[in-house]
Amino acid sequence: MQPPLADILSTARVVALPMHTRFRGVDVREALLFEGPQGWAEFSPFVEYDDAEAATWLAASIDFAWNEQPAPLRDRIPVNATIPAIEATRVAEVLARFDGCRTAKVKVAERGQSLADDVARVRAVREAMGPEGRIRIDANAGWNVDEAEHALHALAAYDLEYAEQPCATVDELAELRRRVKYMGIPIAADESVRKASDPLAVAQAKAADLIIIKAQPLGGIRRALQIVADAGLPAVVSSAPHTAVGLAQGAALAAALPTLDYDCGLGTASLFADDVADARPVAGSVSAARVVPDAAALERLAAPAERRDWWLARLQRCHSLLADQ
Repeated sequence: MQPPLADILSTARVVALPMHTRFRGVDVREALLFEGPQGWAEFSPFVEYDDAEAATWLAASIDFAWNEQPAPLRDRIPVNATIPAIEATRVAEVLARFDGCRTAKVKVAERGQSLADDVARVRAVREAMGPEGRIRIDANAGWNVDEAEHALHALAAYDLEYAEQPCATVDELAELRRRVKYMGIPIAADESVRKASDPLAVAQAKAADLIIIKAQPLGGIRRALQIVADAGLPAVVSSAPHTAVGLAQGAALAAALPTLDYDCGLGTASLFADDVADARPVAGSVSAARVVPDAAALERLAAPAERRDWWLARLQRCHSLLADQ
């Protein structure tokens, strides 16, 4: 069901969370929170996304707030540390914020940085985590096929768990997977699943060994679970940097997966200097329970009036798009 806009607006709060480290080009992460009959939800597509894409995120948020969700199969979710595209000398500082995490996802292929920067960062993570730590890299489609092949050769010495979205297109992923198969580095698809008109194309083209799923961009927990079932590939639940409320939806998705073979990218609360509730990992995992934001934190983290108005206008436009579907 889609509730009337007035019902969403009646509890809507826009917050701005300061980050310890710049991530995806931002120092402050904005989000719109609202409460429905089932609890709180977060609407937080990145500001550069158009309304058509953002409307899918809103559909997921409404579903989480208004509808009963699939039954959880586990109470706690193992999560990875997230290492932004920082200097190698800062790696230990960032890792220390992720209590007990045995896996790290390292951002690579950042615009303005070199492969040498990526190698130094991954090396620093391996040195900090030791031989038993798991390291995955995320290029956010930043390489072409030749660049990705060269980069994976350079990074293979650090025992990669997998490489996430090294190239932009499904055809590129399929070609890269063919080229590096002998190296034993699995290829994971993220943007090729969540931004595609056909999220199953990556499986049909044999372009990836596993898929990354995210609750908001895929339209909700049920839709994400169906994509996993149809794709027939192992899945890793991940997220953008979300408030504690948004992370709870990702945790609910991970809790409902029939199998959970990989640590999830749901520990990003540790990237924030402040949050509406405490969702940081403890002993390498997070709770799968819903989150109720702290009233004082909602006040403390309230976005400036002009940003609040921007988000409320975006909410109204996306709500109208959903009503027309």
